[in-house]
Amino acid sequence: MTAIVESDRAHLALLQAMLHGSHAFSSMEELGDHIQATPAEFAVVIGPSITSEDASTLAQWARVNRPNLGVILLRHEVDSNALSLALRAGMREVVAAKDLAGITTAVQRARNVASAIVQTFEDEVQAAAQSALQSAQAAAAAATEAENNPRAKVLTVFATKGGVGKSLVATNTAAALADLGHNVCLVDLDVNNGDVAIMLQSTPHRTVADLVAFNGDIDKSAAETLLTPHSPGLSIVAAPVHLDSPDKATAEDVGKLLDTLQLMFDFVVVDTSGSFDDFALTALDHSATIVLVATLDIPSLKGLKLATGTLDLLNFPRETWKFVLNRADAKVGLSVDEFESTVGLKADHSLESAREVLACVNRGEAIVRAHPGHANSKAFKALAASLAAALSPKVPSQGTPEGRKSPGRLRLRKA
Repeated sequence: MTAIVESDRAHLALLQAMLHGSHAFSSMEELGDHIQATPAEFAVVIGPSITSEDASTLAQWARVNRPNLGVILLRHEVDSNALSLALRAGMREVVAAKDLAGITTAVQRARNVASAIVQTFEDEVQAAAQSALQSAQAAAAAATEAENNPRAKVLTVFATKGGVGKSLVATNTAAALADLGHNVCLVDLDVNNGDVAIMLQSTPHRTVADLVAFNGDIDKSAAETLLTPHSPGLSIVAAPVHLDSPDKATAEDVGKLLDTLQLMFDFVVVDTSGSFDDFALTALDHSATIVLVATLDIPSLKGLKLATGTLDLLNFPRETWKFVLNRADAKVGLSVDEFESTVGLKADHSLESAREVLACVNRGEAIVRAHPGHANSKAFKALAASLAAALSPKVPSQGTPEGRKSPGRLRLRKA
């Protein structure tokens, strides 16, 4: 419908007679009340007696709040001033007050424009509803898939000092979990010095570096091509065997790989480099449990203090940490109590110095399998059992454990 505002009552009556079914008002206040109460109004004809300021104010309001409301300005003379005013205020048209045919045509054009705007809005609403429905269906499908394929728990083994036995802990924990009957994938993200394949005497045909070949589309079939089977229940995704590849996998690629592996395995054990690099941070973000490793010496203590301080800064809750103290029986002038007191962590599991450990590493065997009755094997089995018992079969979506303050986390990057 059309509203007319004109203080000259004779002209107002003429305009109302010409525009059948229109609403006529003699003041801007009356018109404003009508516009607010009538959302279906599509055109306002402002008579020549209404001031330019009032006409401009209405047009500017309509441009923001009612874009489907066309404002048509009538003036006795359609000069540059009137056209400039209409352009600045966002009016639909300027028409000579005596041009009755022009006024009728302008109102019809306003009707057509309003109809098109309303139709576009309805189309957008329908499209948004359809998109929301598709998203809900996709989420339901993903939930169903997750129900049928329980998401694994990601366990990341981490230390900021080399030589503390990080890879030893990762390989033996993975083997112990597999021996408990779980389907386990061991991922080596130490892309420069990864030793997992060597420590388990495996010859990988494809490695983490081959992630770049999938251009970010890392589904189950892609992940399967990266797996190196080791033994019943245990598979490996090895670190690169060459360092001269011009194309390198990104942290995003690694994140997608971990997401996919969680749908394929009961547990994903990740061995990392000795720094908070992009791959390590990605693994930590996906982790339900972080296994920290240290040895009984001052450099290792310093590295562990750095690691725990950074993990605290990144909002990884301490209840998700496990601490393994390697070579805890070493007589080096630093006691276990002194170490734990200084670092502020109690060792969940301790390993002793043993020649069998190095012998197994040299033969490419897991000590939990080569010497199942060894004290260290019992420690690894206890760690695996505690992890399997503490973690339920399912985790929240995106691999983020409950309680994690993942959004907005401060991220550290190497300079």
